[in-house]
Amino acid sequence: MKKPVDLNASYQPSSFEFRDMDKVAEIISRYPQGKQRSAIMPLLDLAQRQVGEDGAQAKPPYGGWIPRAAMDKVAEIVDVPPIKVYEVATFYSMYNLEPVGKYLVQMCTTTPCMLCGSGDIVKTCESQLGIHTGETTGDGMFTLMEVECLGACVNAPMVQINDDYYEDLTPESMKQLLIELKSGRPVTVGPQNGRVTSMSEAGTTTLVAQADKLGVKKAV
Repeated sequence: MKKPVDLNASYQPSSFEFRDMDKVAEIISRYPQGKQRSAIMPLLDLAQRQVGEDGAQAKPPYGGWIPRAAMDKVAEIVDVPPIKVYEVATFYSMYNLEPVGKYLVQMCTTTPCMLCGSGDIVKTCESQLGIHTGETTGDGMFTLMEVECLGACVNAPMVQINDDYYEDLTPESMKQLLIELKSGRPVTVGPQNGRVTSMSEAGTTTLVAQADKLGVKKAV
């Protein structure tokens, strides 16, 4: 469940404008005439990404989120009452409706991840960053958030950071990941233990002939 949103908070900007109106027009063109309200979700995503681009250059930095002014602008563009956009934005967890850190660390604690040690991953994040779940670091770099299943159960425990998944985590690899992100050094997306995508850690056990053609390792 998403927490309540303060649409009148002091951090809410007074206005919002899309920079790329060609992209706005392209999004709307995907839907039949008279059905432009179907563009609400991709337009909200576009707004969140624009705010994130601005935040990456700010000091301190911040991540992508959707101000009330942006929701009102989307409502104006697709010609619906603002409440219709608020309803969508407050329902889906992928939309951030208040400022977040440059790196939004979403920690999965649903059953498969919990059984594989997600509790230790949460403790590692809080200890390494010096904040609790739901808080943002003072330098604006990280926000910690606990979420429900992110759909990578075979690679548990895992976290989503911005658009990317980081899987097969241990407390040690999670700590190193946070260090690398803060330093601006390149990080490896996906499994952190050498596993190839979601295959068995021992290697391929089915479709072996196809795996051979692709150069994928076999089980040993």
